[in-house]
Amino acid sequence: MKMPIATVCLSLVVGVASVGIGAAADYQKGLDAARKGDFATAFREWKPLAEQGDAVAQYILGAMYDVGEGVVKDDREAVRWYRLAAEQGFARAQSNLGAMYDKGEGVVEDDREAVKWFRLAAEQGHAVAQFNLGAMYDKGEGVIGDDREAVKWFRLAVEQGNADGQNNLGFMYDKGEGVIEDDREAVRWYRLAAE
Repeated sequence: MKMPIATVCLSLVVGVASVGIGAAADYQKGLDAARKGDFATAFREWKPLAEQGDAVAQYILGAMYDVGEGVVKDDREAVRWYRLAAEQGFARAQSNLGAMYDKGEGVVEDDREAVKWFRLAAEQGHAVAQFNLGAMYDKGEGVIGDDREAVKWFRLAVEQGNADGQNNLGFMYDKGEGVIEDDREAVRWYRLAAE
């Protein structure tokens, strides 16, 4: 069974945040608050940075709106902040913006637009975007279906340890899609994904 497109996890936000902006006092206050689970305070600290054009802060605000941490969940606001960061080349924001287009959350569903954003992030080496781009090729959504291209992107995600990519690569070997059918290879990839 193929896995659904992945989106943001707020724990990743704190992980990105801890390496993204640097030593700004307001930023650190936001990070400290987020680590304590006080996302409302974190939001208040990070919003001015985002409004000043900081791509990491914009991504974080997008993620907070996406999952409803520290703010009321609002897909349109999530898209707005993701787009600002994505247009600056921030790969995680590009990947999440692609997911919003893929699901039609906060925007009209548009598979071609999803592919555009997944590709931009995938070409920067973002594993989740690589997996998602592979899934789009596999399903023929937003692009002409191409099992070999799907395998290429799943492999790139797998090289970074992406379990969803491992699962889907196992599926491709299991069914002989884009590769020569090989039950042993399928089991190997399924096992890695399961572990």
